[in-house]
Order: sequence, then C-alpha cells, then structure tokens
Amino acid sequence: MRVSEFWRLMDDEFSPAYSRVLARELILAGVGGTTAEAALRAGYEPREVWLEVCKIQDVPEPRRLGRDLPVKS
Repeated sequence: MRVSEFWRLMDDEFSPAYSRVLARELILAGVGGTTAEAALRAGYEPREVWLEVCKIQDVPEPRRLGRDLPVKS
C-alpha cells in the first residue's frame, strides 16, 4: 500500500476533514504509541498504520479494504 492509498482509505472511511484529525490526534499503540502521521513519517508501512486505525476505530472487517473503485479504461 502506498501513502496515497492510506489517505484515500482514511478519507473514504472518516471523511477528508475528520481523517486528518484522527491522523494527527489518535494515538496508535500498535505502531510505537504514536499518531498515524508520525508513524508514517517514521517509516511504518501505510497498511500497518491503516489496520491499526481500523482496529482502534472499530472499522468492520469488510470496510477495511476500502470501497471498490471503477476500472479505468
């Protein structure tokens, strides 16, 4: 997963404004006890950070993959 995909998933699940608040404020124990923004800057894999956010925010398993995007032709 790329960082851009992480942000797409965050925005889709939480809205663009709230996803930034979560990334800046929510402490994630599973990635060093830091925020998502700090974890990404520190080199944690975006997928690992995303899954930790999902776990803490109780995102249902089916939504952790994100919404289906239309196929580009």
